[in-house]
Amino acid sequence: MQHPEVVLDNCDAVYEFYREHRQNRWQAKGAYALLARRYRPRISYADGAREGLRELVSRRRPLLIAINHLSEQDPYTVAAAAWRSGLRPVIGRARVLAKDELFIDPEQRRKVDMMGGIPVFRGKDHGLRAVNAAGQRMIDVCAERMARGDAVAVFPEGTCNDVDPTRVQAVGSGIGHIAFRAMKLGARPALVGLGLSYGPRPDPTVPPTGDEAKSASFHLGVPVAELPARPAEIARVVRESLQRALDGAVAAY
Repeated sequence: MQHPEVVLDNCDAVYEFYREHRQNRWQAKGAYALLARRYRPRISYADGAREGLRELVSRRRPLLIAINHLSEQDPYTVAAAAWRSGLRPVIGRARVLAKDELFIDPEQRRKVDMMGGIPVFRGKDHGLRAVNAAGQRMIDVCAERMARGDAVAVFPEGTCNDVDPTRVQAVGSGIGHIAFRAMKLGARPALVGLGLSYGPRPDPTVPPTGDEAKSASFHLGVPVAELPARPAEIARVVRESLQRALDGAVAAY
């Protein structure tokens, strides 16, 4: 299948492509392992979280993984954490929402595709009205992928948190709609909150460097196996679950 240009005007072809795209699972595992060696993240779990995650994975329940967003380093450190945690079994069948500008450079796009990326056209970049139709297509694609058993990883705050790295910022309704539509397709998505901390930040507007991002603290919260029925309620549960996971990551740093 030919790779379509990832631009907003071409969003129909873009999402038709990512509806079916499959990365090479062995290449993805190798890349995640290399990132784990480079970034050396530290992983902790809430009581019962490791066992709960293991059971969900063994049952092939589709995971909706919510991560707080602190810097441009996050995709790399999160990948490293996935390799070192109970999320390793879903590598190669997990889709990761990534801003569209990461798909412009061909070499970078090759890497993002290999890692399971799905482009997101953000309202802050293109205008809310302009991205509405593309956003609906993206949500549909994510829901269909989950209905086929894929995990979907989301930074639900939508942009980097440069206000307070210890508090989850506002969570948009998009993640709720993904889960809601997946359930409408017969899937039973389970929520996994993955909290991330790079340690105390004297100035939260200054993101960590590559070296400062090493040895980040990640904390996996207890999975939420049964989600509410409405998108807004799901988004509320996401924020609450993610804040608990972030509290754990901060405490364990």
